[in-house]
Amino acid sequence: MNNAWRAPAKWLLVVLPPTILFLLPVPAGVTPQAWRLLAIFVGTILGLMLQPLPLGAMALVGLAAAALTGALPAGQVFGGYADPLVWMVLAAFCIARGMIKTGLGRRVALLFIRALGHTSLGLGYSVVASDAVLGMVIPSNGARAGGIMFPIVRSLAEAYGSKPGPTAARLGAFLMLMVYHCDVIVSAMFFTGNASNPLIVSLAQQVTGIEISYSRWALGALGPALVSMLVVPLFLYRTGPPEVKHTPGAAEFATAELRQLGPMVRAEKIMLGVFAFITLLWMTKGWNNIDYPITALAGLAILVIGGVLTWDDVLAERSGWDVFVWYGAIFQMARALTDAGVTRVLAEAVGQLMSGTIWWAALVVLAFIYVYAHYAFATITAHVSAFYAAFLLVIIAAGTPPYLAVLSMSYVSSLGASLTHYGTTTSPIYYGAGYVTQGAWWRIGLLVATINTLVWLAVGAAWWKLLGWW
Repeated sequence: MNNAWRAPAKWLLVVLPPTILFLLPVPAGVTPQAWRLLAIFVGTILGLMLQPLPLGAMALVGLAAAALTGALPAGQVFGGYADPLVWMVLAAFCIARGMIKTGLGRRVALLFIRALGHTSLGLGYSVVASDAVLGMVIPSNGARAGGIMFPIVRSLAEAYGSKPGPTAARLGAFLMLMVYHCDVIVSAMFFTGNASNPLIVSLAQQVTGIEISYSRWALGALGPALVSMLVVPLFLYRTGPPEVKHTPGAAEFATAELRQLGPMVRAEKIMLGVFAFITLLWMTKGWNNIDYPITALAGLAILVIGGVLTWDDVLAERSGWDVFVWYGAIFQMARALTDAGVTRVLAEAVGQLMSGTIWWAALVVLAFIYVYAHYAFATITAHVSAFYAAFLLVIIAAGTPPYLAVLSMSYVSSLGASLTHYGTTTSPIYYGAGYVTQGAWWRIGLLVATINTLVWLAVGAAWWKLLGWW
């Protein structure tokens, strides 16, 4: 399609479906106001998918439309921005900037590489281990795997003479695939694994009343994540083994880089202290009763007071402010739809199609449909906003134990990002490096997403049963 027609065509696809929905008869049990909000919400989600405007701008357009049509009362329009989790995510993005600015994230990665990077598989695991450690606090996979890890991975591949093209198979293709797909697993592992997980927690609580704490999310992920972290790298190693099997030079590279970094400076020490402080308080919230956003804001305040971050650094954190804008808008519209009973009515209608199906079969089938639907999305956020609540209600209506349904759908929400080269923020970065063709990326992505979903549903269900959670 000609570029001149691309934007108008996107807007047509954004506006037409909600217009048709708006003109349809209002179903029983739904108010006209709530039906208008649903139409606008559908248009907003389509906008997040097609992106005629950036995510934050598109969310503001949806919020403005809801306000102008009376779908959201004036007093509720900005209610999402008062939610503490919205502020927690913003603060965590700013903390991630401190991790990059001080060089602490790079130091952590180099330490792992020096310890584990003697083989190509160990080298991959060293980068993944670094990503997992940072994932305990940094909610941006783009900052972790993109900003911190990718330059290191590319440098290591090139150090072994592996560049896009004929030498890609020497090491680079394997490292790019392993680090990317394992980052998707890390995105599912922690409450802060990616920016969509706090939204998932909010939606789950709205729909079912079930609240997942930071520590419970991490504990619930432990069993299936360990299996995924073992199976996926071995699968990639067997299906596309790197020509370079031993990488003693990687440890030497890390040692030389660490020597160049020198001892930790004051800013790094403060950053490390804040990292430990936040992680400890988040993991022990059940005892200290300090809400997650308060902990995150306190950590950010320490970084600003200590001079690690300036106020200009906070204002310059564009990704964090962008998430703040779209998260608050989507959160408010989703909450209003749930409060109005729209999500429940739609789920009951779909649930009738699943009547008579064994609950575990409904869970598996719908979970896979949910994961594969990510082919239509360029962000995990848009995927979660569009489908999470509705699929969760249908699965519960089929007889699935509510806690099992919440856990299953929460964790698999990230796994569809493996499918394509545009599935999440880091996809274009690792694919764009040029080491893997699009056909290979999609073929391997389908297999990895399928393997991961099977692992998280099967091992996850067994692990959560062992923990006595369902």
